[in-house]
Amino acid sequence: MFDFSAIPGIEPDVGTLPSGERVCVHLFRPQDAPGIARLFRKVYGDGYPVRHFYEPEALAAALKAGANYSIVARKEDGEVIGHVGVFRSSPYPNLYEAGAGLVDPGYRSAGINLLMLHHAYERLAPALGLEEMWGESVCYHLHMQKALEHHRHVETGLEVDLMPAEAYAREKSAPGRVTSLLSFRAYRSGPHRVFLPPAYEDALRFLYSGLDDGRTLEPSRGLPPGGTKSEVSLEVFDSARVCRIAFPAIGEDFGPCLGALEREAVPADTVVAQVTVNLSCPWAGHAVDILRGRGYFLGGILPRWFGEDGLLMQKIAGRPNWEGIQLLSERSGEILRIVRNDWERLCGSSAAGA
Repeated sequence: MFDFSAIPGIEPDVGTLPSGERVCVHLFRPQDAPGIARLFRKVYGDGYPVRHFYEPEALAAALKAGANYSIVARKEDGEVIGHVGVFRSSPYPNLYEAGAGLVDPGYRSAGINLLMLHHAYERLAPALGLEEMWGESVCYHLHMQKALEHHRHVETGLEVDLMPAEAYAREKSAPGRVTSLLSFRAYRSGPHRVFLPPAYEDALRFLYSGLDDGRTLEPSRGLPPGGTKSEVSLEVFDSARVCRIAFPAIGEDFGPCLGALEREAVPADTVVAQVTVNLSCPWAGHAVDILRGRGYFLGGILPRWFGEDGLLMQKIAGRPNWEGIQLLSERSGEILRIVRNDWERLCGSSAAGA
């Protein structure tokens, strides 16, 4: 069993349901796992792409390893009616994502999601000593974006068409693939040098101007030194038809390495391919130029993705579902304008003719 004494000072948050019954928001207990699986099936059917939420033993193992902390909203009788995960999803171990959030449809007007997010951002993250947290707000409604306004998040990019509409088929709530808004919050300062690819210098200066943690911004320059090898990892989400490729190091072989991955490892039915490159490499602009030549357009910045910042590039099969994107803030609206304009320049004509 997981030793919760390793996370001192985390008390439950308690709310009251419209019925007058109390609801407790606290960390996962092993007996909660079947209820979490039932909740995911009730909301998503079997379509949620992260499978361990359906598997009690896998969920408990992830918690024990420190890779996933599930926050659970449970009624007095133990019924699980809400869940938010805080988990590692990037190469840097002290950056955690808050996601996999859902509330039983019968309790969505009771403020449960706000209680769980408070527990994640204001209790768990400080207790764990995290440097940074981030999240993805789905953009077919504004509820999550409104909630994150209270937790000092800064919008940094858009993951276009990230989730399939089928993931929301149970509730018929998303008419087309769903874009996610990226937002980050720094808990501890970690300033470092960032090299801005020339193609996106103005856009990235805008994105960095909103961060609550300083960076030294310099233009990217030059080519990778001769003989250097890229470091790369690949993750495939079959049910979402999404592929994520990360380059912690950009070597002389970046172009051939990316080409080989696209030919040999990226599934043929992939709808969304994302590539993240390390902006601490002075020659990051070289990699970005290659990506743009292969049909990738700007997604945004990923603070501390590799310990240093990453730049997200993305390629979409066909025309994105731009009309399905709802955004709350002026800043996020400007991010959409930047991202869509880049897609129009690089991919618009080919998508129109497809």
